[in-house]
Amino acid sequence: MTLPAASQHRLPDELAGMPLALTLVESSSTVALRKQAAQLLQEHLGLVMAECLYVEGSGRWLGRDSDDLQFDCADFNHPYAHAIRSGKPLTLSVADARIRLDHSGFQSQLAALNGALQLHILPLRAVDGPREWLGALLLVGQSTTLAALANAPGMVAFEALLCRLWSRLAREQGERQRSQVLKDSLAKLNDGARRQTLADQLAEDLLGQSSVMQILRRHVIRAAETNLAVLLQGDTGTGKDCVARAIHQFSGRSSGPFMAINCAAIPEALLESELFGHAKGAFSGADHAREGLISQADGGTLFLDEIGDMPLALQAKLLRVLESGRYRPLGASEERCADLRLVAATHQPLREQIKQQRFRADLYYRLGQFPITVPPLSERRDDIAQLAQSFIADFCQREGREEIGITPAALRLLNRREYPGNVRELKNIVDYACAMTPEGADIDAYSLPGEQQETTPQPAVVSPSKGLPLADDIDDLRQALRDVESAIIRQRLCRFGGNRAQAAQSLGLPKRTLAHKCQQLELDSK
Repeated sequence: MTLPAASQHRLPDELAGMPLALTLVESSSTVALRKQAAQLLQEHLGLVMAECLYVEGSGRWLGRDSDDLQFDCADFNHPYAHAIRSGKPLTLSVADARIRLDHSGFQSQLAALNGALQLHILPLRAVDGPREWLGALLLVGQSTTLAALANAPGMVAFEALLCRLWSRLAREQGERQRSQVLKDSLAKLNDGARRQTLADQLAEDLLGQSSVMQILRRHVIRAAETNLAVLLQGDTGTGKDCVARAIHQFSGRSSGPFMAINCAAIPEALLESELFGHAKGAFSGADHAREGLISQADGGTLFLDEIGDMPLALQAKLLRVLESGRYRPLGASEERCADLRLVAATHQPLREQIKQQRFRADLYYRLGQFPITVPPLSERRDDIAQLAQSFIADFCQREGREEIGITPAALRLLNRREYPGNVRELKNIVDYACAMTPEGADIDAYSLPGEQQETTPQPAVVSPSKGLPLADDIDDLRQALRDVESAIIRQRLCRFGGNRAQAAQSLGLPKRTLAHKCQQLELDSK
């Protein structure tokens, strides 16, 4: 089909704007769209300047993509507020704007412009949906150029296309952001659930349901997920070695070796050789080369307990290993590489030692990439019963004993004690009580070290040689008999170290009868 001649001449002019429209349509983001629109207007309309400003999400201010400058929509010292608030285009000369409007940011935009030029500000609003404000279009040029654009069909179409694309891209971007936030939230929940599952598994090794122990287990899992050096701080006997092993077991290095050394237990002259190893003939008695713990821990974890007791000269060498991963065995001519994760522990206040120049500050900060404080037993008294039961089970397995129970009275005494030695002291007490408890009996208060003397009745109450002193003012015979019976049973239990079987036999009673009388007389609670 052949088009009329007039149509053949007119058709290219009507389609001339399509490449420009396509350029806008292909914009991948609102920022790219604003930049492309301003560039097209400035180049094809002969404008001195064109710029698209955007309304921030709250609708309170307009911003520029080129810098951090903001224009408050309620501040009428700049023309953008007038255009947005009225919803109508605003035209004024640069000269008038400099005189009538007092806004430092806006004046900086006008600084390089000729006063004879005119400004045309067009507020932009979505054409569908809630019709939210999108921004403002600033055009700067000659008055004749700007006047020709007023109500021009091409400019109206350009504005409509710009607003449609802008609102669509903004909504798509909002959907992507919401989708990403939801995805991140789900990932965080899944990650949190995974960590909680690992922390629950860790409860089999780091016993206790107190809040401080739950926090400690979460910190251990977090530390295990990294390769950062860990510094464990806490009082003696809190179980820092158990925490170090847990970090290794739950880390990506769990299949590698776990090497441990107590820096305070090795003489200074030998500690360097223990850590770095030595070559044959490095010193007197070095008949053969020896691998140090750093080499043996390659691919795994090195645990340095009581790091505060490490000599200063050795601290400098350890710092180099941490920073460069390289070390040199004693007497060796070549350096070696070490791929290990370091966990250090101390009960000493390292900051005080730094002030006393007994510990290097640079090593302290390098060790403390992931600091963890292990709580004392005084902060987790709710865990004493569980710990005691675990220590009893360990003792029975270790010593080949049948199952041993523990009375409520003994548990109450354990809860009332002070533990300067923390968990280690509790374990020693429980081990002693288990050893002092006869076969078939439960741990009683009399079995605990230091408690027999405290619970032994005074001679004035029960005296084997002088008999039982009786008061003259007894007005309740049954209660008096109960008191006498209680005193006799207490005395006999003390004599046999809390062994109920022997006490019952000496009193001519079955063991069950004695146990029933102890319960009736509330001897377990005193």
